[in-house]
Amino acid sequence: MFRQFRSEVEAALADALDALDLPTDDLGIERPPDDMDATLASSVAFRLAGEVGDAPPNVAARVAEAVDADGAAYLASVDTAGPYVNFHANDRYLVDTLDAAAPDAGYGALPDRDTSVVVEHTSANPTGPVHVGRARNPIVGDAVANLLEYAGYDVDRHYYVNDAGRQMAVFTWAYERFDESDLDEPPARDRAEYDLVRYYRKGNAYLEEADPDDVEAAEAEIQSILQGLEAGDEETYERVGEVVDTVLGGMKACLARLPAEFDEFVKETRFMRDGSTDDVAARLKETDHAVYEEDAWQLELDDRGIDKNLVFLRSDDTSLYTTRDLAHHEWKFANYDRAVTVLGEDHKLQADQLDATLELLGNDTDRLGHVIYSYVNLPEGKMSTRRGTGVMLDDLLDEAIDRAREAVEDRMDDRIREDDLTDDDIERIAHQVGIGAVRYDIVSKQPAKAITFEWEDALDFEGQSAPFVQYVHARCCGILDEAEGEGVAVPEPGEPIDVDAASLTTDEARDLLREIARFPAAIESAADDFEPHTIATFTREFADAYNAFYRECPVVTAEDDDLRAARVALVAAAKHTMANALDVLGVEAPESM
Repeated sequence: MFRQFRSEVEAALADALDALDLPTDDLGIERPPDDMDATLASSVAFRLAGEVGDAPPNVAARVAEAVDADGAAYLASVDTAGPYVNFHANDRYLVDTLDAAAPDAGYGALPDRDTSVVVEHTSANPTGPVHVGRARNPIVGDAVANLLEYAGYDVDRHYYVNDAGRQMAVFTWAYERFDESDLDEPPARDRAEYDLVRYYRKGNAYLEEADPDDVEAAEAEIQSILQGLEAGDEETYERVGEVVDTVLGGMKACLARLPAEFDEFVKETRFMRDGSTDDVAARLKETDHAVYEEDAWQLELDDRGIDKNLVFLRSDDTSLYTTRDLAHHEWKFANYDRAVTVLGEDHKLQADQLDATLELLGNDTDRLGHVIYSYVNLPEGKMSTRRGTGVMLDDLLDEAIDRAREAVEDRMDDRIREDDLTDDDIERIAHQVGIGAVRYDIVSKQPAKAITFEWEDALDFEGQSAPFVQYVHARCCGILDEAEGEGVAVPEPGEPIDVDAASLTTDEARDLLREIARFPAAIESAADDFEPHTIATFTREFADAYNAFYRECPVVTAEDDDLRAARVALVAAAKHTMANALDVLGVEAPESM
């Protein structure tokens, strides 16, 4: 309902400004501060004060007086608070919100936009286990994809596999060169990527430490693998593919724990084999920006504000990752309406070069979006190192589950619900809370800000954390179960409700309804800017509103049947809202905790 209300406010305010012969290009509509009693407010008076030649509060009063709310479905009245024009919703706004949200398990999802989007994320080189420092990519990327789906887009999730670069040539050579007996230690885990990464490390150590003649011979073999890939040699593809696919299989298993799953793993070599990389290189040579310097073809992009040249072809006519990625992105444009890529901060220059070059090639780069994130750090202590190879995502998730299990067991005596939790229940909750804590703590921060992951904050049941917001959903489930046990009707999915929403007169109930009402608009706004962290902010604000309602408004023991039915419907609406907000973030919504 919030989206419809906002549309009414925009139209009414624009009409008022037009009637006053004032510009309507910037309406300044926003959520008011918490201490302001209004559903929406406009700061337009600040912008117009200079033009009108009067103080902002006086301009606001003139604008408010000109607003006509007659005939609006949800706009009840308009007033001012200092320089702000305030817009108030009517009771129908709350009634329709309850009617929409209580029976709709998919509440918050927007209508189909008939627009396809490919979200590429993670895309870590298949050289070994997923490192915790890179964990932000699959977590943020998966949340961005979820968010766009809720916003009505047709979303595909892609992992771009770098299977053509030097790293994979070194890996393939090392895997074929060394035996188990040559390796220094057993795998850290019984999974493919932990097994094979030992060959990759052994190979790199050999190239650094072996006799120069042996290194020269090894480099010749590595170069032959690279040349075989470039030449389209099937045997070389198969050799490299065996290593890539084996390691990638283990990485998939790790990412599935988050979970982060993909519709397609798109291999870099695909764009070498189909000729599109050669086509891109040939077209780039023909541009005015192409120069041959330092034994390589390069693009000068300084007129686009980029100082560093983009190297796109070596002297031996072999392509680079960037060349192949250009072909990859043109393939995206041919198959999708929009493309979003999640990248680490060390790829910012690459993203800028990519955009500029795609534009030079005649592509509409307005269809391309980037989410740039900083890396995750861990505090000193148990998780800071493991055998000198850094902390893997598996380690972090194991630790999260262990700590969550301890927290759940410590809180058993404080539980309000009388249901007995079995060992399986505790294990299920430990997984939901532990992995949810990792995901929520990471996705709740603005991507560009660096993160130091702190266990005490992530698993704080009373703080701004996953357990804090997950507990709202568990409480909703507990109340609805109790209501059903007492014979009180609970809204059925897809079935209209028959309750008297007007009986919800307390401030706490009405405030909760207002939060429910704005959830679809929060989805819309977050999707427009690829900002899932704003949905995490919504869940915290929603949890505060729900907990105030929970404290002040008994549900099953309400004083009369009409009030009980309305509050049960409100709890059902709150449950759907929180469940779907958590689903956007990729965090499970436990039914009990």
